[in-house]
Amino acid sequence: MSNKQKYLEHIQSLLRNKDIPELREELAEDPLLTQIHNELKTIREITLAFSSGDFSSAIGTRGFVSGCLKTLQANLRHLIWQVQMVEKGNFSQEIHFMGAFSTAFNNMVRQLKWSLTEQLKKENSLIKSEAYFKFLANHDPLTGVYNRRSFFELAEIRLAEAASQSIPCCLALMDIDHFKKFNDTYGHLAGDEALRQIVKTIEACLRKDDFMGRYGGEEFVLFFYNVDETTSLKIVERLRKDVAEHPVYLEKGPASVCASFGVVESSAENPNDSDYIQKLLSDADSALYTAKETGRNKAIFYKKPFFSR
Repeated sequence: MSNKQKYLEHIQSLLRNKDIPELREELAEDPLLTQIHNELKTIREITLAFSSGDFSSAIGTRGFVSGCLKTLQANLRHLIWQVQMVEKGNFSQEIHFMGAFSTAFNNMVRQLKWSLTEQLKKENSLIKSEAYFKFLANHDPLTGVYNRRSFFELAEIRLAEAASQSIPCCLALMDIDHFKKFNDTYGHLAGDEALRQIVKTIEACLRKDDFMGRYGGEEFVLFFYNVDETTSLKIVERLRKDVAEHPVYLEKGPASVCASFGVVESSAENPNDSDYIQKLLSDADSALYTAKETGRNKAIFYKKPFFSR
């Protein structure tokens, strides 16, 4: 059998067989075939993860197929976030990139919104007002995440719970890099839209027990439950890459953004101390300052001496 035939049969088995075939020694001598084998293997693994509902895989390969997978991954992550928003009662979500499914989804959301509106009309207006103002009191009106006060109230509760069970937690402070320049270039309305889209990107990747809040301006704070230094850095690094790899879409076109992070782990100190959260925040802010001073678009863990991951 000629080498050409062996190459073709190997590639066909990569495309068709359930199990990934090993690259035989005599075939591995060809660097091009080795590259094709590795790229197809990666694409298979990513596709398999997608089929099981796991959209967290990093797509490191290049080319047209990889580009399509990245677009699909981004769309599916965004779709998951939109479904979660509908679950939370946000019926303003619409999708326009999945054909007939988009039409069915949008009709469903409109029907849910109409049904809820009709139901609310039948309820006492005072109750509706209380629920509405309660939401406004606890959330940032621009991005929909917790406001500063509510974030720290919830973080204090979760830290106390975690301390009672010796569960590690981490806090991260995120700052959008060069955001003043962004506003000067595109305008403050575009800056507001950028913050909304960045928050969507972040929230789509957070785990069930994680949450975020707006600390002020272009700074946000994130809480990670049951994670140590190593795990928190992996999570934050994934968030950093997602922000950097997903431009925000404005009327003038896509615009690239990136962010810096300072991360700190809760220690053995008493989480019931009145200034405990502020101590954590101060340490995270120190790490964030180091990240910005050493090039930005990176995550730094608070530790003496600082070191980046």
